[in-house]
Amino acid sequence: MTHRDPNLYDYWPYKERPKIVWPGGKKLAFWVAPNIEFYEFDPPGNPSRKPWAAPSPDIVPYSARDWGNRVGHWRLMEVMDKAGVRGSISLSVAMLDHHPEIIEACVARNWEFFSHGIYNTRYSYGMDEAQERAVLEDSIRSVQAATGQRIRGYLAPALTHTEKTMDLLAEYGFWYTCDLFQDDQPQPVKVKDGRLISMPYSLEVNDVITYGVYNQSPRAYADVLKRHFDQLLEEGEESGTVMCIPLHAYLVSHPNRIGPFQEALEYITGHKDDIWITTAAEIAEFYLANHYDGAVADIARRGNARGGSGFNPVAG
Repeated sequence: MTHRDPNLYDYWPYKERPKIVWPGGKKLAFWVAPNIEFYEFDPPGNPSRKPWAAPSPDIVPYSARDWGNRVGHWRLMEVMDKAGVRGSISLSVAMLDHHPEIIEACVARNWEFFSHGIYNTRYSYGMDEAQERAVLEDSIRSVQAATGQRIRGYLAPALTHTEKTMDLLAEYGFWYTCDLFQDDQPQPVKVKDGRLISMPYSLEVNDVITYGVYNQSPRAYADVLKRHFDQLLEEGEESGTVMCIPLHAYLVSHPNRIGPFQEALEYITGHKDDIWITTAAEIAEFYLANHYDGAVADIARRGNARGGSGFNPVAG
């Protein structure tokens, strides 16, 4: 079935929305999302996407990502510790089995975990509903067994989805998705039943885009982070904003890159009077309790609420 648009959210102009005030009167909610991923060397094939650009054995990108799990995460954790920032881990759930040492280190730091699928080399394209349910149920069960946490967030593996993904997230009690990039504030996602919000993540300040697409230098990346923060903090005076820095240890943690990133992180966290340094789950919990209903009512008041839910424009 073709669609004019996904119908996952309604148009909602940025100005004159009901004011968001974060806990403590803070203007900006700040969170950092280290992606702790596992890329298989020879994963099952998916006709919609190849995991590696070159024919097998493509050992170069595989080992480059493995460097992140061997070296990069440990270096990044030290930098975040110094800045007093807890991570919200975008987790390839298979990491629980492959590298439990990293998971234990995150648990010891009281970091949040959310699901990024099982492997970042197994895509949602072509999954039927039973398969997608199995991924979500495995994620909930496995992370809870290993960490004691009930996961509340989801970033689809390699940003791949089905038309049922958002409805299933709400059904299974997830609070937020990181897969929508339409706003700088949380926003209700239109699902068949229950409640789900879009959590501002970012492509713009994601190190994958910085180093893989924009080919920026580490100094340029640090400057981007500071300017991105300054603008969102200024706008947070009118209504609370959210800034996330999505990271991948195999990119940001190299010896020549980690220093400029640390400087940017110290700059941002130096604004403690104005920002809420937190996790995605804590932002979602606060938003759902204090601002979700007001957002739904304001969208309706403006006449912008369309019927139905995601990929289903007709209610029922």
